[in-house]
Amino acid sequence: MTSRYRSSEAFQGLNSPSPRRRTVVKAAAATAVLAGPLAAALPARAATDAPAFLHGIASGDPLPDGILLWTRVTPTPAAIPGSGVGPDTEVSWTVAKDKAFTTIVSKGSLTATAASDHTVKADIRGLEPATDYWFRFSAGGTDSPVARTRTAPAANAAVAGLRFGVVTCANWEAGYFSSYRHLAARNDLDAWLHLGDYIYEYKSGDYAARGTVVRPHSPANEIITLADYRTRHGKYKTDPDLQALHHKAPVVAIWDDHEFADNAWSGGAVNHTEGAEGTWTARQAAAKQAYFEWMPVRPAIEGTTYRRLRFGKLADLSLLDLRSFRSQQASTASGTVDDPDRTITGRAQLDWLKAGLKASDTTWRLVGNSVMIAPFVIGSLTADLLKPLAKLLDLPQNGIGVNTDQWDGYTDDRRELLAHLRSNAIGNTVFLTGDIHMSWANDVPVDAGTYPLSASAATEFVITSVTSDNLDDIVKVPEGTVSAIAAPLIQIANRHVHWVDTDRHGYGVLDITADRAQMDYYVLSDRTNANATSSWARSYRTRTGTQKVERTYDPV
Repeated sequence: MTSRYRSSEAFQGLNSPSPRRRTVVKAAAATAVLAGPLAAALPARAATDAPAFLHGIASGDPLPDGILLWTRVTPTPAAIPGSGVGPDTEVSWTVAKDKAFTTIVSKGSLTATAASDHTVKADIRGLEPATDYWFRFSAGGTDSPVARTRTAPAANAAVAGLRFGVVTCANWEAGYFSSYRHLAARNDLDAWLHLGDYIYEYKSGDYAARGTVVRPHSPANEIITLADYRTRHGKYKTDPDLQALHHKAPVVAIWDDHEFADNAWSGGAVNHTEGAEGTWTARQAAAKQAYFEWMPVRPAIEGTTYRRLRFGKLADLSLLDLRSFRSQQASTASGTVDDPDRTITGRAQLDWLKAGLKASDTTWRLVGNSVMIAPFVIGSLTADLLKPLAKLLDLPQNGIGVNTDQWDGYTDDRRELLAHLRSNAIGNTVFLTGDIHMSWANDVPVDAGTYPLSASAATEFVITSVTSDNLDDIVKVPEGTVSAIAAPLIQIANRHVHWVDTDRHGYGVLDITADRAQMDYYVLSDRTNANATSSWARSYRTRTGTQKVERTYDPV
């Protein structure tokens, strides 16, 4: 057996000190870097109980030669997430080509400490492209579950097809994560994309299913401190359906606002009270540190989730961070949606995105995008629908024209990006979007007011929520009631919208070939039922070279 391994890395929160390092060499030189602490590690003490892997194991951010592995070890019963206690614990990892671990290709170990909430990440390199691997962790004689992962194709490989699960907006208290279970039951995913709101920050009861808590989360208070965010992440990672999906395929994740606080922007959030809830700077830093500790995410720039992955010659995936750099959402006090001094991306990220899209030599340019980029005229809705929609979007309920938390609230950035796509003849750009708790299939017009006479610069597939309330939940009417009324009104006023479902929960499966990119939309029977079934709802695709969406009548 040949062991192939290069440096293992984990990542720090903002302003954290240098990471601790421990090197263990078995068949190859290796280093492993722990998630960086903001506080000194507690002194080690003897463990009285065997370590346990209560939060599963996970992988993420696949590269042609590598994968990022993650776990959290509970060294003693008292060392629960957010506790800040527990001994330093050696955690070993093993990667193999087979589930029985007869062909081991890489192994090593690292140290879990209270300073990183006993989470560890190993950035494994030296693997083969487009290959399935199995991995596990061990500590104190206890083995973790075994999980599958998969590397990306070689950068210049001719790839026949790719298939990704797509999810967003999973509120623990609003129901069960059956979408994850149904994706985990598939055996055809190269990876799965989480487009934001992996966790929610609210206190218990603030944001439940039609006002009813299906299952209580912890802590019960709104999460504000580092310990709070760690505890909430830990609670989510105990979900069996979420664990099952993490055990089946690598995740590619970005954050949206609820990983921080509702409608977050660079200097605050709607759901943050400066002073009474501490400073936004401290809360944001705590949220980011906990996120990077608990998620198998490899940040390209410290403290952000914008980065780019490539999947052979078929597709690259630009992943955005639309919370860390954005201006405050438009209002009378903070400026208008057309103000050129306001931004959703920040200058550096927008330039990075434009350069990457222009330089791309792949057939498809995918953009992981946490809020909708296609314009959406809200004011066309009737008063009885406008008020619940405004509640869903955290907008004034006495009438409003646009959702200022989306790209609609930052029109100068959108105009610049779409003009860049058109002027440089950049085709096959597909935005993959979450946040709005509805399913959409959109063209992205250069000028929505004259569409379809004006051009479409890109296409967009928006995925509904796993559990978070959508319009029928807010109105508290039977599923499908609101969509039957609202969808035609939305499409009349927004001619670039090919389909919208305002009411159902579920997930998507994105299938890509050289000829087309297709999104299959799946819906759940009942988010409040742990055994909810899943059914195919609709499919839309964009054919290469068209920059337009069309309906197709069969899932892949």
